[in-house]
Amino acid sequence: MDIALYLKSIVLGIVEGLTEFLPVSSTGHLIIFQNLIKFSNNNDFANMFAMVIQLGAILAVVVAYWRKIWASIVHLLPTKTRPLEQTGLYFWLMILISCIPAAAIGIPFDDVIEAKLFNPIVVACALFLGGLWMLYAESKLRGCHNTSLDNTCITPKMALIVGLFQVLSIIPGMSRSASTIIGGWVAGLSTVAGAEYSFFLAIPVMFGQALLHILDAQGTLCSSEWIALGIGFVVSFIVALAVIGSFIAYLQKKPMKVFAVYRIIFAFVVLGCGMIGLF
Repeated sequence: MDIALYLKSIVLGIVEGLTEFLPVSSTGHLIIFQNLIKFSNNNDFANMFAMVIQLGAILAVVVAYWRKIWASIVHLLPTKTRPLEQTGLYFWLMILISCIPAAAIGIPFDDVIEAKLFNPIVVACALFLGGLWMLYAESKLRGCHNTSLDNTCITPKMALIVGLFQVLSIIPGMSRSASTIIGGWVAGLSTVAGAEYSFFLAIPVMFGQALLHILDAQGTLCSSEWIALGIGFVVSFIVALAVIGSFIAYLQKKPMKVFAVYRIIFAFVVLGCGMIGLF
């Protein structure tokens, strides 16, 4: 048994669960901590591990928002008393529209992005610049209303705007959550509605990425690596489930600038660790 690998999987699962839905970049944090704890000498396994445990965090969304997901299935099609805009079909079509821009860029260039951008220096720069961007965007774009996604009708234009902003999250350290929430502000969504929309948007995005990595890795992983994947998956699910509700409650009352300040400070910590040779 590879106890060290399993303990590292637990650490990374906690990191993923804590950061997946916060606007601080879970992918960026995983890259940093994977390098810091010397997670694996196999870069392909390390990259796949990050994607798969992110899927564990996304499963937490399915559990936390199961009622809305189930309602979208039950009320999938329009009726005489239910217009198209109030159906599950319409909601998931908006999610699909939001997924198209990132998929159009991310899928063809996935290998290039991982090879060129998945390193601590890129992450630190993205964390710093993204933090400054968050401070500016919140001061200029955030509205005062806090309506939830249940009380918001997403239009195709809104969905496309959020989707275009999600493209920025291809750069590790930018954060999908931060990008989509700011995109939501630009589109006219409240912070809470934008955050909840980003949760649902993550379901097809992360599921697709994880599935592609698992298919690529078939037959190449040893038993201990599969066990490590399972451990990281379960831990990230449990931690993320605890984080989701707290994050929404926080956004209903307080600004996001605390996350922006954290990003900027953490960026300098990462650069400092690099200078002293920890990476």
